[in-house]
Amino acid sequence: MRRPRLPRLAAVAAALALLLAGCTADRDDGARDGGPVRIRFQSLAWQKESVDANKQLVAEWNAAHPDVRVEYVQGSWDSVHDQLLTAFEGGEAPDVIHDASDDLADFAYGGYLADLRGLLPARLRADIPARSWETTTFGEGVYGVPFLQEPRVIMANRKVLESSGVRIPTPERPWTWPEFRQVTKELTARMGEGGQAIAWPLKEPVSVSLNLGLSAGGRLFHRGADGKVTIRFTEADAVMPATVHYQVNTDRSASRSTLGSGGSDTLPGFFAGKYAMVPLGFSYRQQIVQQAPEGFDWMVLPAPAGPEGLAQGVSPQTLSIAEDSPHKQQAARFLDFLLQPRNMVRLARGDWMLPTGTAALADPSLHTAKDGWATGAAVAAHLRSAPAQSVRGYPEWKDKVATPAFQEYYSGAIDMRELRKRLVKDGNRVLDRYQR
Repeated sequence: MRRPRLPRLAAVAAALALLLAGCTADRDDGARDGGPVRIRFQSLAWQKESVDANKQLVAEWNAAHPDVRVEYVQGSWDSVHDQLLTAFEGGEAPDVIHDASDDLADFAYGGYLADLRGLLPARLRADIPARSWETTTFGEGVYGVPFLQEPRVIMANRKVLESSGVRIPTPERPWTWPEFRQVTKELTARMGEGGQAIAWPLKEPVSVSLNLGLSAGGRLFHRGADGKVTIRFTEADAVMPATVHYQVNTDRSASRSTLGSGGSDTLPGFFAGKYAMVPLGFSYRQQIVQQAPEGFDWMVLPAPAGPEGLAQGVSPQTLSIAEDSPHKQQAARFLDFLLQPRNMVRLARGDWMLPTGTAALADPSLHTAKDGWATGAAVAAHLRSAPAQSVRGYPEWKDKVATPAFQEYYSGAIDMRELRKRLVKDGNRVLDRYQR
């Protein structure tokens, strides 16, 4: 595939990488001298439990496969896109690449990642549901294995909710979006002065808005028969944003001060009883377990449901193989080992997330009431590919158009009509440039 033209700064970085690569010998993979094949695995694990799980699995592989040695390389979520771009252009990319599905599109279309269809064993292909494979399918190829997923759930103060008398939702009988708004109004009234039912941490509002909007039938991005993607903002797309807007600006049941906050920033207020609920990614349970004051009783609730039930969009964590890797077959064997059901469970528990694999997700340890594992496992069956997963130009649309528009709408600075205008009119201008 033709590689896209690089932005100027990235091109400069790539040129420097090429110069440095030209001053050194070809990558020493050990195969030329009759020694073991050497492949590099770049992991983005960052929590201690997750890093330990990954390193232990690499050690187990190396002990059992002296002919294929895997080197663990520590990467960072904060810089992975630019780092990989430079590595690809410089011919220094890791053989096995840990990333997220919403970061793969440009690399896949640019020819940097190997098409995995002929490399993966039938067991692994069959174990992961088709809806998860959709997140790493670009054009006709599959460019990553989706292996960990994280739904958004509601972390709730059990004492406050149970004493208020509101109905506690379950995955079998979740709140509807209208019921959710009514519950937060009632809960705020019963909490008294200084308390609010919910704190929405919306420092990054776009993915939250689009992914939770799927339950109401929102899609926003629509692909025509010609393959071109356009933005249409329907009544279904408005359900989730309107709920938050009214909670903040009309009902006063949601905190205004947390709209620009990250998830971790809301936890002190949650622990102090200032907020009864906080919508967060599933993995935030680890921080709650580690940081909550002694005796703090909390529970995990499913996000509100709409006509599409508990559906919500996700961008799973992925494992890919570099197109330039000279050892794709060996790298695929390592992926198969890393994603055996028992190992996928270890990786999921290390990251406090959920596996995509059907066999791993059935593991009893992921269906316990403790720490909300069972609620997350129940929601997992409803996860879908994030709406913008394969949309070219999405990063620019998100940064330049959607983020400021959603932020202003949630704060009350603009109304729904203006939000729709910006997302659609300004957004389609951006997407058009990528689809000429």
